[in-house]
Amino acid sequence: MTRMCPHTPPCPSAYAADHDAARLVAFHPEQGWGLLCNGVVVFEDTGELLPDGRSLLPHRACCARAA
Repeated sequence: MTRMCPHTPPCPSAYAADHDAARLVAFHPEQGWGLLCNGVVVFEDTGELLPDGRSLLPHRACCARAA
């Protein structure tokens, strides 16, 4: 399925390395998710659901240890 992005510059595709840079088109913080222009669903735990149904595990930054 091809999505037509109305943004300038166009949002990266759902399968591009920088797909998280796409614009947010729907946001439901009360449910913990948002929809990007490229069809990717992002969750508050940083997990993602791609348009083809594949899921990506959360990718939070590692916490720094106290010295």
